[in-house]
Amino acid sequence: MSHELIALVMFASMMAMLLTGQRVFAAIGFVAVLSALLLWGDGGSEMAFSQTIKLMKWYPLLTLPLFIYMGYILSESGIADDLYRMFHVWFGPLKGGLAIGTIGLMVVISAMNGLSVAGMAIGATIALPELLRRGYDKIMVTGVIQAGSSLGILVPPSVVLVLYGMIARQPVGQLWLAGAVPGLMMAALFILYIVVRCRLQPNLGPALPEEERQISWGEKIRLLRAGILPFLIFFSMTGLFLMGITSLVESSAVGATAATLAALIKRRLTYQVLEDTVRKTLAISCMFMWIILTALCFGAVFDGLGAVRAIEGFFVDRMGLGPWGILILMQLSYLLMGTFLDDTAMLVIVAPLYVPLVGALGFDLVWYGVLYTITCQIAYMTPPFGYNLFLMRAMAPPEVTLLDIYRSIIPFVGVMIVGLALVMAFPQIALWLPDLYYSR
Repeated sequence: MSHELIALVMFASMMAMLLTGQRVFAAIGFVAVLSALLLWGDGGSEMAFSQTIKLMKWYPLLTLPLFIYMGYILSESGIADDLYRMFHVWFGPLKGGLAIGTIGLMVVISAMNGLSVAGMAIGATIALPELLRRGYDKIMVTGVIQAGSSLGILVPPSVVLVLYGMIARQPVGQLWLAGAVPGLMMAALFILYIVVRCRLQPNLGPALPEEERQISWGEKIRLLRAGILPFLIFFSMTGLFLMGITSLVESSAVGATAATLAALIKRRLTYQVLEDTVRKTLAISCMFMWIILTALCFGAVFDGLGAVRAIEGFFVDRMGLGPWGILILMQLSYLLMGTFLDDTAMLVIVAPLYVPLVGALGFDLVWYGVLYTITCQIAYMTPPFGYNLFLMRAMAPPEVTLLDIYRSIIPFVGVMIVGLALVMAFPQIALWLPDLYYSR
């Protein structure tokens, strides 16, 4: 059996197991270990063992539970409520101002969290009821929350970029810096769309009534204090890392400690909050570790087969595609997989093929990490089975139907595609900041 056919059988077997409802790590790990045993006999068992040891020795893995803990304790302790009140007062007088404030809230939450799920939960429980009560169009605001929450996987400290860095063996610091400008650019594009749309159709996002705008400047300035703790948390974590004072793992520990102290200062660090945070952190961290382990095993089998070189030859020699044509096909495959898989599953399924192939084609792997993440953002919101669509449906009130949610994301997906095209056409949007910092 040829290497190409073996690779095809492995992928087909894995996808068939996923369609039966098996857990992602179980499907990938089973196919990887079974393939290793069938191809190399008893020696194949060493492959899984060696990848396990490699994972346990991978020191940056410690950042995952710490970042996840930090995000959950900020969410569970209610610090996001204070932030939304601040954005509510400052942006409410504008047409579409509360929607703009929601995007601002999502950017801040992303900078403290690194996960899109937490942003979605905060937006759906805090912002959505308020926006609907204020007469905002339900279709537009559900799209705003879904689009804003997707920033969590792009704005540093993105957990997805940490995972990509581990699997692709790229420096996480460079990946964080590479995601910062595209993430802020994407947020600015969302805000621009909201401003233009609400100017053309003011009924979609009415401004606050005149009587509710009567807030003194002293009160407005006082509300800005809600942003002090998040800023200090972000600076203590990312700022110290970029200044070279702390390492990546140390910065994650500083961020987790700062978030705990913030909850303590706010007198919201109850036993229940701490227990819920630790339980959720443990569950998510274990899931990520299993997925990374199985991805490493799967990648080792492919490397042993030489399947990457075979697939590169298929695209270049048989199909006659150039590097950009192959890259676009990769991005389209992510969009397709995103209809039924989350970002982590997509990464571990195709990383063994795509990452070496991207490097062989001459593209920058840090830049490609940003492209992958933006494409995941789009796939998260693509019908019929986009991950964010069903999260929103589970959290939204009954008057927001699944059809409303599908309709809501159409313009925001268009904005994301524009953002993706800009980063593809102008790689320096992603690479300028890491090049500037690391060239010092």
